[in-house]
Amino acid sequence: MATLNASAGVDWIRIHPLVVRVTHWVNALAVLIMVTSGWRIYNASPIPIFGTWRFPNEITLGGWLGGALQWHFAAMWLFAINGLVYLVYGIVSGHFRRKMLPIRPVEVLHDVQEALRGRLAHDDLSVYNAAQRAAYVTLIIVLVVLVASGLAIWKPVQFQPLADLMGGFQGARIVHFVAMATMVAIVIVHIAMVAMVPRTFPTMFTGRARRIVAGRTT
Repeated sequence: MATLNASAGVDWIRIHPLVVRVTHWVNALAVLIMVTSGWRIYNASPIPIFGTWRFPNEITLGGWLGGALQWHFAAMWLFAINGLVYLVYGIVSGHFRRKMLPIRPVEVLHDVQEALRGRLAHDDLSVYNAAQRAAYVTLIIVLVVLVASGLAIWKPVQFQPLADLMGGFQGARIVHFVAMATMVAIVIVHIAMVAMVPRTFPTMFTGRARRIVAGRTT
């Protein structure tokens, strides 16, 4: 951890633009509603993917199939609109290019190993390390697959070509479930990393972080 000295000062740098912060929290809310209501929908399915296994009702949302569907579709539109805003901003502004590229497998493997050892550096919060870049890009891809498979399940006739790419209606259900599980796993890892480096959490509200600048006094 860096320490201040007589020749060092503190500067504030922007980490996350307002659009990124707002879409992040809206997305977190939408995903939470979609996942928990989706678990209730799964429990009510007459053809479950994993036999008699069910999610505990205490961690599901909706109370019954009809209620869960209402929550799920309401959150789906919120998620779709919010995600579109984020994608357009990320591409047009160059946010994706600056923050998430390039992704080099060797660097990702190295950073993952360092993270598992508890030695991954987070000195400059304005720069994503290789593991973060890979995780965020993977999450975006998983969310796109989640939406596509969800459409194939929701409207299997209207989106039949899309469903066929996934092996039909049942195949789309499996793809949707796997995408959901992958997303939840990434989110859990993300929360664990935030817990390990708690100073990253306030930046998602303020958008700024302190940086020690050598040669300056405050």
